[in-house]
Amino acid sequence: MRKLIAGMKVSVDGKTESSEGMADWVDAWSEDYGLTPQIDACVLGAGMYPGYERYWTGIRNEPATPAWITGAPPTPAEIEWAEFVTRTPHYVLSTTLTTAAWPQTRFLRSTADVATLKRQPGKDIYLIGGARTTASLMDAGLVDELRLIVHPLVAGDGKALFASMPRRPLDLRKMEPLGKGRIGLVYGLA
Repeated sequence: MRKLIAGMKVSVDGKTESSEGMADWVDAWSEDYGLTPQIDACVLGAGMYPGYERYWTGIRNEPATPAWITGAPPTPAEIEWAEFVTRTPHYVLSTTLTTAAWPQTRFLRSTADVATLKRQPGKDIYLIGGARTTASLMDAGLVDELRLIVHPLVAGDGKALFASMPRRPLDLRKMEPLGKGRIGLVYGLA
């Protein structure tokens, strides 16, 4: 069975967004978890998908123009990810969305649909988020691995990754310093 691997960039206090709705402490939104060689599909929630589609389409179509979220020109890794997502199937977990600009986008209506996707042949699947989707799929027992990049700040008010989760043990598989005070953590889920 394919693994569902969640990757999130968080503050030290576990926030995925500030109270203004953005993770303004993240310099770039490239795939920094080392997943690209082992995945062939991405899953994300309906709340995140429209902005995600807009962001990566903008970078792909105008790679020299500052990105609307960061206000900075895309990094080479962001340009590479924008090309990868163009050819990679994306699955949006939503009971309401029905259309997407990207032709390789499909909609999943329930966690059972995510379980069915995991049973299909292929490489692993990258669970991009957002926080609510990640927490609900962890609650459903569908996430196999959690990769976090922890940024060296306390965000305070904002959206917590695990705000609605019950207590759950995790198995630390890897920890590495990433520079600029960031730490990469890889956890297995039972």
